[in-house]
Amino acid sequence: MENRLKEIRKEKKIGQGYLVEKLGVSRQSISSIENGRCTPSLELAFDIADLLGMPIDEIFIHERRFGEE
Repeated sequence: MENRLKEIRKEKKIGQGYLVEKLGVSRQSISSIENGRCTPSLELAFDIADLLGMPIDEIFIHERRFGEE
């Protein structure tokens, strides 16, 4: 899953350390999510969105696999 976490974090002038502290995850986890090496759990994705004050779908981009037929 693609995401805009790094871009949004920088726009809001928020360091990775802030996310680490508030979310209770490792810096490596945040870095891996930002670089697309791993996908956060649904709960963590919602926590990130809540912390940034944004809708989840503005941060995480889900590529639809099943279109309308």
